[in-house]
Amino acid sequence: MSAPDPLRELGAAPGVDGGAVRIWSEHASAVELVVFDDGDVDWAVDRVALERDEHGVWSGRSGALTPGARYAVRVDGPAGVEHAFNPVHDLLDPYARGLIRAGDGSWRGVALGRLGDGDGFDWGGVAAPRVPLDRTVVYETHVRGFSKRNPAVPEALRGTYAGLAHDASLDYLRDLGVTTVELLPVHAFVSEERLVRQGRVNAWGYNTLGFFAPHGAYASAAAQSEGAAGVRREFAGMVRRLHEAGLELVLDVVYNHTAEEHREGPTYSFRGIDNAAYYRHDAHGRYVDTTGCGNTLDFGREQTVRLALDSMRYWAGELGVDGFRLDLAATLGRDDHGAFTPEHPLLRGMLDDPVVGASKLIAEPWDLGPDGWRTGGFPAGFSEWNDRYRDRMRDFWLTDLRQERETGSAGSGIGRFATRIAGSANTFPPERGPLASLNFITAHDGFTLADLTAYDVKHNLGNGENNRDGADHNRSYNHGVEGEAADPEVRAARRRSIRNLLGTLLLSAGVPMLTAGDEYGRTQRGNNNAYCHDSPLTWLAWSAEERPHSAPALHRTVRALLRLRAENPALRPVRYGVFGETTPSATQMDWYNAEGESMGIDDWNSPAERTLQYLAASTPEHEPPNRILLVVHARSGDTEVVLPAHAGVAGYTVCWDSALEEPEPDPRALAAGARLPVAAWSMQLLRAEPEGGDA
Repeated sequence: MSAPDPLRELGAAPGVDGGAVRIWSEHASAVELVVFDDGDVDWAVDRVALERDEHGVWSGRSGALTPGARYAVRVDGPAGVEHAFNPVHDLLDPYARGLIRAGDGSWRGVALGRLGDGDGFDWGGVAAPRVPLDRTVVYETHVRGFSKRNPAVPEALRGTYAGLAHDASLDYLRDLGVTTVELLPVHAFVSEERLVRQGRVNAWGYNTLGFFAPHGAYASAAAQSEGAAGVRREFAGMVRRLHEAGLELVLDVVYNHTAEEHREGPTYSFRGIDNAAYYRHDAHGRYVDTTGCGNTLDFGREQTVRLALDSMRYWAGELGVDGFRLDLAATLGRDDHGAFTPEHPLLRGMLDDPVVGASKLIAEPWDLGPDGWRTGGFPAGFSEWNDRYRDRMRDFWLTDLRQERETGSAGSGIGRFATRIAGSANTFPPERGPLASLNFITAHDGFTLADLTAYDVKHNLGNGENNRDGADHNRSYNHGVEGEAADPEVRAARRRSIRNLLGTLLLSAGVPMLTAGDEYGRTQRGNNNAYCHDSPLTWLAWSAEERPHSAPALHRTVRALLRLRAENPALRPVRYGVFGETTPSATQMDWYNAEGESMGIDDWNSPAERTLQYLAASTPEHEPPNRILLVVHARSGDTEVVLPAHAGVAGYTVCWDSALEEPEPDPRALAAGARLPVAAWSMQLLRAEPEGGDA
């Protein structure tokens, strides 16, 4: 028989006759459980001295620790530069399933049992959609920002978990064609003290207070009135409703740092429980900050690794979420010496865990520490935000356009663009394949897609930092006018650039991520770091009066592109192809120039050659065979291309043309060798029609 897990069942386990609590602290000399009155969160009704075992786990029982009880711990220990013990501080249990704030600004945990055990929640037999990764389309959004202004959602539910779960929200997402909703952080969080002093808020939520509790302010007033259990039920109800609609839920999770900020910041939990063990320090006891947020959790320690894994297992196993986007994930892979390793126990633990490993795992593969840029360096089983993809596509369609207008030459050829659109095989090893690449053009941080085409510089004065915050190098192009433009030619050119970027994103090999609002042209008026704005600046607009005049056509374009992606497996390879071999679930690629001839070395590298024909044939295991032709012409001046002749191809049909405002397919059959007109700075998707019924 194996020995009991020493770190098992940490946190509170309430019962009708009282319950137990288990808290880990390596360096503490005393730990006390404090239970507070149900009606007065500042009035203690029971105190219990906990006992330590040989593994640093402090445990005890209280008859007052019943379901819904409010509790905290007080921890004493040695003095020293690495320690921050204070036995009078009421500290939050890191494993608390619910939170409530006390009158003095400190926090209490709320003891909750297992979801569904006597709390009125029932999954009703609803199963998770389990969308295959090659069919996944991620939609990054914000709980409050998504539905806050939607008149089709009842006012009491707008900006809440229930608002996202409302029929109007679900119908919109399904109609758009996305498969997987990725929410900005919903772990309980607070605003940084600096923002509070300024009268601002952390609207994005990357300042985690508790890794096991849903953020209470995102629940409806009715759910909040039922306490922490009501908040959790509403969150789980949202997950159930998304699953009923066939939609997955991925959470953006922030395990790299906590809301305790710098060494002199607020003490909510970890610092007071065991500052020396939970946070990274240098030889002088100072915080090592690889996150830019004041502190860094130390994943060179077993307990911190266990904390993150237990949290993920809870959200996936008990609350039903389908995956995780790991913020600043390079920090999670740093060992006890601070070096990143793809074999880190936390990363391996995620993959090996039967619950977490069955989830979608998406890494933001960098941090601010030494050797912090790790794109392509995570183990198989992770997808990664591909910043190289983002930068190349922005350069290709925007900064190259600017350079051509200013100098007469775009400055770069077609080769690097082709590498990215075909799955970034130069970034990810063969065994990981194109689905390791999470492709994106925009995200929550940075310009929106519309602002990429309308602003050369950031406009962040409203953030209160004198425009110092936010990225300075955005690879954007305002098309000759900064901000709003009255010139119809400028506005039309911007719309075409948006369509080119969207077409590239949604037709590339890999997993695409669409940022909420980009489907209709949402603007933040040039603010590329709107983290402190919980306002119409960051909320989605829903009425025709609040959206751009071009929004309906752009929305139809996104819907059409997502439908084409779903219908054509040649756009969705699972594996990289191998030259001269037929690889199942890969894509056989052939590359042609404007004359319909196979590409040569000069075609790939010359800045003068910016026209490409990409013929891709699927080798599917689970779908009928399919072949598409993507035509790209990224330079000034309309042109014609000769459609390539290829064995098994009878002809071609145009499915989409970025030069057109509306996504109107051309039903005419085009023979191989025919000349296809292509507008300047545009792209077209064609379906290759098979000879004799074969692709």
